[in-house]
Amino acid sequence: MTDKVKNIISRYEKKQENILSVLEDLNAEFNYLSEDVLRNVSSEFNLPLSKVFSLATFYKAFSLKPKGKHIVLVCMGTACHVRGGPKISEQLEQILNIKSGETTPDNLFTLETVNCLGACALGPLMVIDGKYHGKVTSGKISKILKEYKK
Repeated sequence: MTDKVKNIISRYEKKQENILSVLEDLNAEFNYLSEDVLRNVSSEFNLPLSKVFSLATFYKAFSLKPKGKHIVLVCMGTACHVRGGPKISEQLEQILNIKSGETTPDNLFTLETVNCLGACALGPLMVIDGKYHGKVTSGKISKILKEYKK
């Protein structure tokens, strides 16, 4: 077990009600939950690996695959969809050379589509690391991504 994993787990009492908090902290630290991390949590909390794995796969906030430094979300809600959301997603796939749900080989970007981001008036909408980019056009995509490549 790495020192980082030990330190995070040690912040909590080894009670079942703390497992989600531990998994959240580990996911935030590493950008995903590796098999080794899940095994460590299982061992430290004296729970079957299947139970820890079940929690890690139930919640969408957790990832079992490494994610990029920057998370790119494209809204596919109704308003964004009719204003070009699918086209924006396709262009991002071409520019980043990945499909939605994948991470670039350099681990810089992860591209995901979501059903709604709650800002319909700004559609089509792209969010990177929590920063909203509204009324995205084909011409804006490369410029926006360039900000995050620095």
